[in-house]
Amino acid sequence: MGDIINFKSVISAVAFSFIGIFTFILGFYIIDLITPKVQVGKEIVDKQNIAVAIMLGAAAIGIAQIIAAAIHG
Repeated sequence: MGDIINFKSVISAVAFSFIGIFTFILGFYIIDLITPKVQVGKEIVDKQNIAVAIMLGAAAIGIAQIIAAAIHG
């Protein structure tokens, strides 16, 4: 009955989740660094710039796909 949950798999999933989230945040930080003239938060919230929001959304999808492929193998 104690073998229903494999704790090694749970720990592995949690570790990969933290690695993926950290890499995702790092990717957003790098995007913020390579666009120095654009203050992303200010453009989206204050100026309601849809183009910057679409660019950021596309970058988020791209980063997430790369991280998922790297973790999955």
